[in-house]
Amino acid sequence: MHTDLGITLMKSAIPSYDLYGDRQQSGWTNSFQFEWIPVRSSPYNYDIRPHKHDAFIQILYLTQGEGDVLINDARYKVSSPALILIPSQNVHGFQFSSNIDGPVVTAAQKSLESMAAVVMPELVSVLRKPAVLHLDESSRHAEALMPLFLGIEREWRVHAVGQVAAGMSLLMALLVQVARLSNVLEPAPMAHNSRKAQQIEKFRALVDAHFRERRPIEDYASEMGLTAGHLTRLCREVLNVSSQDVVNARILHEAQRELVYSTDGIKQIANLVGFVDEAYFTRFFRKHMGVTPSDFRVRALQSMKTKLA
Repeated sequence: MHTDLGITLMKSAIPSYDLYGDRQQSGWTNSFQFEWIPVRSSPYNYDIRPHKHDAFIQILYLTQGEGDVLINDARYKVSSPALILIPSQNVHGFQFSSNIDGPVVTAAQKSLESMAAVVMPELVSVLRKPAVLHLDESSRHAEALMPLFLGIEREWRVHAVGQVAAGMSLLMALLVQVARLSNVLEPAPMAHNSRKAQQIEKFRALVDAHFRERRPIEDYASEMGLTAGHLTRLCREVLNVSSQDVVNARILHEAQRELVYSTDGIKQIANLVGFVDEAYFTRFFRKHMGVTPSDFRVRALQSMKTKLA
């Protein structure tokens, strides 16, 4: 069913696609894909319903037109020129004007993060945070965007030797421009060597795969060949949070999405994220979020109705 917000409340799981509307596997899970926004949106009357991409990040560059952008529980009014970055696992949707135009690149999130970790570690945080940037066309960084998008398009269409390497390199250059435009680029912490970064990435991947099982930290640590204490020290050094905080954040993120985008009851959502006892889940959620799951749902939906940025 639809609310007056144009938000789709799903009876089951939030739809997940490689590309919107395509149920089949794309076959390009280790690389990238390019298209123009109207090509994907016009068959749906420029109304792209809330969905997510499990493994892919998207970067949209609006060069013409306007629209409403929904990312998780926030709604934005966007007019061209604007840049939108949506990492994997973030629920998003669009309602574009019929004159919308501009390129969109979809790429494998993990592949980009692996490249960034080696060549420019400070980009990893940029890759993981949704962004909606209203651009000043006179900015030298904004001027650099379209040549990079067109270069990515050429590499995607050419099917030549080195296509993936060239395309992903251009994507890294594009992400540097995104970081410069958003003014979030900070020097990488020198103490976090590549081995520690790799261990953190392995831990995140394990949490993504198993957070619904409510595994103790000892299980994650054992699978990584570490003690629980070592894993916690590693997380505090690199992420400035405990290992349990990492797991809890993943549980809360999933619970929040289900509360906003599904019609499932609190007990069903509790079960989905690994809690057998609804009351225990409610206490856990309130401890970390300051409100009950029911109150969060009401406030989030109300916020999505009125929050325009």
